Amino acid sequence: KTDRKVRIFGRVFFVLYMILALYFMFFSETLDRTMVSDEYRYNLTLFKEITRFWNMRHTYGWHITIVNLLGNIVCFMPFGFLLPYFSKLKGWRLILSGLILSIIIEIIQFVAALGQMDIDDVLLNTVGTALGYGCFVIVTAILTRKGS
Repeated sequence: KTDRKVRIFGRVFFVLYMILALYFMFFSETLDRTMVSDEYRYNLTLFKEITRFWNMRHTYGWHITIVNLLGNIVCFMPFGFLLPYFSKLKGWRLILSGLILSIIIEIIQFVAALGQMDIDDVLLNTVGTALGYGCFVIVTAILTRKGS
């Protein structure tokens, strides 16, 4: 009965997380998502934007640098942590689903001319999915050990 409640809570929390994440990715004024560009902006060179933000951290400020680099990781950690609670996706399949979701989001941003389609975001989002899944594995192991 407790397991069922956890799964229901996980589903509800996951849906709320996805709504909030999609809002920030497509509609947030604070992230300039409401400014539709006249041109398509993209980066297909791996580590280009990561390097630029890191090298310009003193110019942009630490807040902007951290939001851009760690924000992409942290944003996808709940995806990797919550999805295994109520789906059969585990391991590399779960991480692959995070990669695919990230690619879809970046393509939508490109087509809608919202922000910039960025391969570095795909990498950071996938790392976030993997870290979230790693946390899921650790928490599950701890809870299983306590239950034994």
